[in-house]
Amino acid sequence: MDIIEKAWEVQHKIENKYRSFGRGQYSRILKMARKPRRDEYVKILEISGAGLLLIGFLGFTIYLLFKYVPTLF
Repeated sequence: MDIIEKAWEVQHKIENKYRSFGRGQYSRILKMARKPRRDEYVKILEISGAGLLLIGFLGFTIYLLFKYVPTLF
């Protein structure tokens, strides 16, 4: 079996695997999906940004604790 036949075989396996993608369990989700409105997008950005800042602040606080607190003992 040469490389071209192997490539076609892999291509057919991939196509057969995803052929029923739009008719199976994911079809309902794909049909209900829509582009978010501007206000929804802004709200997601604000919440994600706040989460990033919170995690960054927590990490920096832990860093400072490990750097300066052991010298106090």
